[in-house]
Amino acid sequence: MRPIQLRRVTPSDLQVLFAIESEAQGNAMAVVRPRSETEFMEQWSHDLSNDEIATRVIVVQDRVAGVVSRFRLDGRDAIGYRVTESLWGQGIATEAVRLFLDEILDRPLWARVASSNKASIRVLEKCGFGLVQLCESVESLRYPACKEHVMRLDA
Repeated sequence: MRPIQLRRVTPSDLQVLFAIESEAQGNAMAVVRPRSETEFMEQWSHDLSNDEIATRVIVVQDRVAGVVSRFRLDGRDAIGYRVTESLWGQGIATEAVRLFLDEILDRPLWARVASSNKASIRVLEKCGFGLVQLCESVESLRYPACKEHVMRLDA
């Protein structure tokens, strides 16, 4: 695994993050529909000014490699992350989530992940999340309906 760092997101990161979010395999794995660049930028403008959202860029060898965030979902603190496809399978997501959890001490912390996304489920398990529920998600403009793992980190 390559050494990674987390740092705050800056406006200059947004084009790279948009490119990562637009990767077809990543969208298929996460069971998510891509946003337009306008929708992406509007969401990030909101997120960067929202104190309830903590977002960090994942940096690998001075290159933006992804993002990890804590946000409110269904009234609970939740986590989400994404790593560029070219760096999958190298332990980067697991290490980024571990570093983020050292910084973000809110517990319990929740995650919802498509049940078909075995790699992301494994990342969460390695970081101490446990399965709480299997459910069928509700379809929205951004998210197709799918089976989901609802996971929680207590400690």
